[in-house]
Amino acid sequence: MNEYKSAFLKTPLGTAKITGNEDGIVEISVLDEEYATTEDPEEPLRSCMSQLEAYFNGQRKSFSVKLNPLGTDFQKRVWAELQNIPFGKRISYMEQTLRLGDEKAIRAVASANGKNPIWIIIPCHRVVGSDGSLTGYAGGLWRKKWLLEHESPSGQTSLF
Repeated sequence: MNEYKSAFLKTPLGTAKITGNEDGIVEISVLDEEYATTEDPEEPLRSCMSQLEAYFNGQRKSFSVKLNPLGTDFQKRVWAELQNIPFGKRISYMEQTLRLGDEKAIRAVASANGKNPIWIIIPCHRVVGSDGSLTGYAGGLWRKKWLLEHESPSGQTSLF
């Protein structure tokens, strides 16, 4: 297995730290500090940076970069289900749990969402409370609100 490398991308929400190797992206996190990538990143980091840049510029609604998130089998199932939520759409934690087949697992599903290692591309920001409220987001609720407004099909300036 090749060692992981990281690249950094300045975004409207902070610096995206993208980590992975030829097997895929293992993590995308958001940092408050500014960092810069000092060398030309290898694939799939380069593609990931380009696709995220296009997303933030309003030119991309889906991603095709190779992912390799590290987690338990259950977490990977939860994260795979998140990728079925279309751009501009939202679902509740209960709806996500029902899609996974066990309504009693809602706390475990919410916990797995909170451990999502791949910011934006695995879109846990599209999961909201049953009443539509913004609940829980590891990157901060202000970032979740920004992302949902960015993806809003109506072009509203504020959903909340």
